[in-house]
Amino acid sequence: MPQKFQYKHLKKQKKSYSGKKKAHTFKVQAIIHYRTRQVLSLCTSRGAVHDFELFKRNLNQVPKGSFILADKGYQGIYAVYPNSLLPLKAKKRCKLHPELKVYNQEINKRRIGIEHVFGSLKTFKILTERYRNRGKRLGLRFNLIAGIYNMELSKKWLMKELYLFNNLIYTSTNIYRNNNLR
Repeated sequence: MPQKFQYKHLKKQKKSYSGKKKAHTFKVQAIIHYRTRQVLSLCTSRGAVHDFELFKRNLNQVPKGSFILADKGYQGIYAVYPNSLLPLKAKKRCKLHPELKVYNQEINKRRIGIEHVFGSLKTFKILTERYRNRGKRLGLRFNLIAGIYNMELSKKWLMKELYLFNNLIYTSTNIYRNNNLR
């Protein structure tokens, strides 16, 4: 009797087990706006799931007509989503041509801001350290953290706009005073 009980739990755990990492894993995929750096959408999965497979499962969450900058883990994305751009991979025992390296560098220059967003999200220790809570709540917690990040980002944009507006008024006042002195 105890063996059936143990087998049932092993079957449940198998969904989130990654043989490569030798641990129970979760994967979160974020869709981030290129200019505003806001987190638009999150997709979660348990266990060893390829990036591209997770993208195909959640293709309906990608905004219509958007342009996607992806990393090398999304090889074959053109067939599913033609409005996308990703770096080229070198084949085995073949080096990438210098022109193609420049092409990859240009793509990565544009992607670095998105990698900075992931770094900012990892200031929340729940995302960097071992996740010890219930697996069902990971998506909820990640959505809450993304919401906090978006709120802080909007505050920064608002403060920046307010600063520029105050600076513009101050500058125009100085010009007005200089004209009266003549």
